[in-house]
Amino acid sequence: MRKKLSRNIESLVVTDINSKGMGVAKDTSGAVYFIKETIPGDVVNINVYKKRRGYFEAQPTAFLKKSPHRVTPPCTHFGLCGGCKWQHFEYAQQLKFKEAGVLRNLQKIGKVNPEETLPIMAAPDAYWYRNKLEFSFSTNRWLTPAEVESKEEHVRLGLGFHKPGRWDKIVSIDTCHLQIEPSNKIRNALRDFAIEEQIPFFDLQQQRGLLRTLMIRNTQAGDFMVLLQFFETKPKEQEKVLTFLKNEFPEITSLLYCINSKANDTIYDQEINLFAGKDHLIETMGTLKFKITSKSFYQTNPKQAYALYELVKSFAALEGNEIVYDLYSGTGTIALFLAALCKKIVGVESIPEAVEDAKYNAQINQVKNATFEVGDMKHIFDKTFIEKHGKPDLIVADPPRDGMHKKVIHQIIALQAPKLIYVSCNSATQARDLEKLSCIYNVEISQAVDLFPQTSHVENVVLLRRK
Repeated sequence: MRKKLSRNIESLVVTDINSKGMGVAKDTSGAVYFIKETIPGDVVNINVYKKRRGYFEAQPTAFLKKSPHRVTPPCTHFGLCGGCKWQHFEYAQQLKFKEAGVLRNLQKIGKVNPEETLPIMAAPDAYWYRNKLEFSFSTNRWLTPAEVESKEEHVRLGLGFHKPGRWDKIVSIDTCHLQIEPSNKIRNALRDFAIEEQIPFFDLQQQRGLLRTLMIRNTQAGDFMVLLQFFETKPKEQEKVLTFLKNEFPEITSLLYCINSKANDTIYDQEINLFAGKDHLIETMGTLKFKITSKSFYQTNPKQAYALYELVKSFAALEGNEIVYDLYSGTGTIALFLAALCKKIVGVESIPEAVEDAKYNAQINQVKNATFEVGDMKHIFDKTFIEKHGKPDLIVADPPRDGMHKKVIHQIIALQAPKLIYVSCNSATQARDLEKLSCIYNVEISQAVDLFPQTSHVENVVLLRRK
């Protein structure tokens, strides 16, 4: 139960950092404090303002010593929009704490100690690395403290990211340092055009208005996809907005829209309409090409994703005669990376559209030995499936953040594959699953790969070998 309080404590040493970008410290009694605006190495006086289960939240009242690892965030929205919460922490130290966090999860949650832990793989780009961003329109943007104090009347229309903890407020973004241009130019030009033309922004509370969300995707070659969500059908206004984008930004090679009047703004159950260009992008990774549609899952850091897949390839150490199962195969990226090195690879994915994309990707890359199946992994590996595809020599699994369902783990154990490679974007759920898999597998190698600089998120790749 939350308790409001106000208590001052002096001379706390910050020794860690959490996923919200708050420094972590302990007092002499062992009590834990999450402290705003601090990083490891800071020594601070604090005011404790909230008690949570297992820790206190606090803010600094004085910096007695500032960490040598503190840097100035380049983003003017730092601390407001909720993204990039580690921008004030130098990148080399981000890597150090990510690596330590992964190992801590494996040991404490999974109760496993890898036989070998390789150094974390740094991202080549600390900024401008994302190939996809999603923004929301709002009639009620978040005002900065300076704007509130000015007591002037401000335009409340905004286009940007949700304010953390405030579902109804949007931080209007001027410059985001995560996606290459013209991402910022597209967003800002669209916002200004819509305000000038008095095209209604979406009211999150009243559930009304026209302009709802904006998605921008890009390839490394500089092709851009833009998807606009409209809340309702207004052909004249829709035409005006989409024509503006088409004429203003020739870099947009795929201009799409949908009409979404649901209570949520997910697009996976929506009909996507093509306004101009093609309905997809083509991304190149090494010698392979991949089709990306508006609904495709594709790694948001493509340059570092290539390094991740090369790592999977090296862990696999394929000799050419193996049967490989690729679980949670998505659009077939990992499967197609490994296909040339094995006898046969079978991708399994629950989303039909992703499987269709994977089949298309296999076709355009002239890969003949990759098969993709739609199925629920909790049940798919029955006798008929095994007879059709053969028993695997290697299983690769890259599940979502929640990890693998316990029934999938039971299926993997039943398959008895000699090797398993587990790729995860959440080392906590990965560790939970590794503990269950320890009845049949040893954890041989673990290596973290940073795909998400300036955040607490990190991928981890583990090679398991059957006992």
